[in-house]
Amino acid sequence: MTITFPPLLMAAKLLLAAVLGGLIGFERETHGQSAGFRTMLLVGLGSCLMMLLSVHLQDMFAHLTAESSVRLDPGRIASYAIASMGFLGGGAILKGRGTVRGLTTAAGLWLVTGIGLAVGAGLYLPALLATGLSLVVLYNFRRFKHLLPRHEYTLLSVTCCCDNKPLKQIKEILAEHEHVSVLFTNFRQNLITRQVTYTLRLATRHTTAWGKIVTRLQDLEGVEELSWSESDVP
Repeated sequence: MTITFPPLLMAAKLLLAAVLGGLIGFERETHGQSAGFRTMLLVGLGSCLMMLLSVHLQDMFAHLTAESSVRLDPGRIASYAIASMGFLGGGAILKGRGTVRGLTTAAGLWLVTGIGLAVGAGLYLPALLATGLSLVVLYNFRRFKHLLPRHEYTLLSVTCCCDNKPLKQIKEILAEHEHVSVLFTNFRQNLITRQVTYTLRLATRHTTAWGKIVTRLQDLEGVEELSWSESDVP
């Protein structure tokens, strides 16, 4: 069976895939992601082209019979297009100290590839619905993210003079906050200056009132230095 597409239809498919990919890429671009408007547009365009090529190859070898020594799998090119997104997606993911960034962008690349393939195969409604739903998620769900309960891990460092070791008071202040728990405590003392440094790994929530905690810790007698930073997930 021949499934040849007219040139104008193929051009329209490529244009539609580029537009849909560009819409998702525009949202990523506005949030400062490396894979933004141009990248998503090219991914959608390229994946649509791969699908058109798959269909065209099926037409080219339509004359082959079951007895022919040549075997053709029209879906192989499309499957490789999906697999190749792993390389782009891996480049979009950045692992920092305790955080992983770029997962949404990597998922967007994978989605745009699927949208481009769907357009190339003539599945316009699923492609349009997928684009619309993804834009709703990207633009609107961000504002609800802070409502989701999630843990963050923090390293709190408190340096005290030699005459005071207020570890008990530090833990009491932290215990006043419902979503702060101490996972472990590290003790270090400078044998020359006699300064003591406590390092506490804390499990907190993103809503933790660090301003209040710091104010209370500053009022402790003997505290000379305070710092906190993101910690790796234990």
